[in-house]
Amino acid sequence: MTALGTAWSAVGGDAALLPRVSTVVREGALDARLPVRELARACVGACALAAAELGARRAGRSEVPRVRLDDGAIATAFVSERHLLVDGRAPVWFAPLSKFWRTADGWVRTHANYPHHRAGLLAGLGMTQDDPDAVGAALAERSSHEVEQAVYAAGGLAVALRTPREWAAHEQASAVAGRPLVEHERLGTARARALPPLDGTPLLPAAGVRVLDLTRVIAGPVATRTLALLGADVLRLDTPLLPELLDQHTDTGFGKRSATLDLAADRRTFEELLTTADVVVTGYRPGALDRFGLSARALAERRPGLVVAELSAWGAYGPWSGRRGFDSLVQVATGIAATEGSTEQPGALPAQALDHGTGYLLAAAVLRALTERAEQGDGRRVRLALARTARWLTDGIEPGPRGDVAYEAPDAWLGERDSALGRLRYALSPVSFEDGPRDWVRPPGVWGADPARWD
Repeated sequence: MTALGTAWSAVGGDAALLPRVSTVVREGALDARLPVRELARACVGACALAAAELGARRAGRSEVPRVRLDDGAIATAFVSERHLLVDGRAPVWFAPLSKFWRTADGWVRTHANYPHHRAGLLAGLGMTQDDPDAVGAALAERSSHEVEQAVYAAGGLAVALRTPREWAAHEQASAVAGRPLVEHERLGTARARALPPLDGTPLLPAAGVRVLDLTRVIAGPVATRTLALLGADVLRLDTPLLPELLDQHTDTGFGKRSATLDLAADRRTFEELLTTADVVVTGYRPGALDRFGLSARALAERRPGLVVAELSAWGAYGPWSGRRGFDSLVQVATGIAATEGSTEQPGALPAQALDHGTGYLLAAAVLRALTERAEQGDGRRVRLALARTARWLTDGIEPGPRGDVAYEAPDAWLGERDSALGRLRYALSPVSFEDGPRDWVRPPGVWGADPARWD
């Protein structure tokens, strides 16, 4: 089966629709030792086809619009954070303590972009000062697995470099391998509200769909950014206690509104929002939101017909299910960094492809859940994990042809516009189908500046 066929099957799509998809293959797009281009194309393709399918259903069309995949658009979007300019300024994406470090017996990679993660890293190393030279010296005296355990125990993030064989022998890898790429579950039997029919252009398959976005960083926000492109009313909710990184929010904030809400202090506002929500997307560690009554089953009990989409780094199973994680760390643990480089000098994928790929696949799963809900009535739960996407990349995709057209520059797939944050240059969405949208209706706004209510 092709990568697109696998992705489309994973979200529950009908294989008879696959011929509606055409592809412009470009040499040089997302070049890597692993088939990153094929993974990226498949995830975007599944999303675009799911959008076209839902749009056709709501518009009463007898034929699903044709989908066009262009490797240039996809490659540009998969590094959207690198193309972002704010008043001509290029963001810095990794803090000084977020990188590969040599240890006494190998390598670790750390993630310390957020202040609380930086504090956890330093605490795990028994340090108080965030001097990179001092951190490097401390790491050089310890084994990589010792660092991994100590830093995680202190609330930080550090992962030892593993080869593919070492990861395959790990208990978490076995737990991940035993799960499907996209997990599905029906939630209840109550009839969900019917979405109104669509007319006019552009065709916006998610028009009128209300999405509560409880995600951070890249994968979840990419999914909800895509749903916003397709017409959904996306309201991102963050705790005021942990401000988001400004440039990260800007890159993934297109089409959305952003509000802060302390769930511990103001449950009433959340419950009011939930009353008319169609979709809730969460991107926190499995179980982290349960104490707020935000497990999938608890949400569905209070809002029958709800679609709940859950995203995590390592999966909701196995010994690492409760761990925090990011794309860069999953690459290191699963052997990707060793494959793209070596055990002597680890490398990385040409994009944070696990994040972006899983994000588009998550959006596809939500769109297909909405289509199924329209046909059968009840709610749905879908669940994805970066580590499971990593396994698909390393063990489930065959490289495709190089292509007859070159990917030379991203300019054709970049946009510019003014915003409350300044003049923005940004990557356009690669999700493209006949009569579909080409750009977001609204630019990103200031983090947390919107009221916690629906439009």
